[in-house]
Amino acid sequence: MDLLTTAIAVREKAYAPYSKFHVGAAIRSASGKIYAGCNVENVAYPEGTCAEAGAIAAMIADGETEISEILVVARGPVKVSPCGGCRQKISEFAQASTIVFMADMSGDIEETTIADLLPAGFDKDHLDVG
Repeated sequence: MDLLTTAIAVREKAYAPYSKFHVGAAIRSASGKIYAGCNVENVAYPEGTCAEAGAIAAMIADGETEISEILVVARGPVKVSPCGGCRQKISEFAQASTIVFMADMSGDIEETTIADLLPAGFDKDHLDVG
């Protein structure tokens, strides 16, 4: 199963009764395994979780820590892009050159990197932990 097929399938399981904006994400880890996540809303809006966060959590729960590539899909007038918080979450487990695919429901895909989505991102090099 490829990233797009996985993300479209998990998107159908999204819980988005408030925004009606269903999002699916699929990660290919360094081992080649694919992990999926969908958005889960909450009536207290900031308590919801994004699809990318769900896919990352599934990857971590399986003992993996490196994203090789990630795809995000939703229905809308433009291809969906990870929000700012998800860009930060993705960068925690990715290299600057990690590919981020942004797709629409027709399967049209745009490709970028996490470095392009999060220039000058905050990372462990900013911390003074000795």
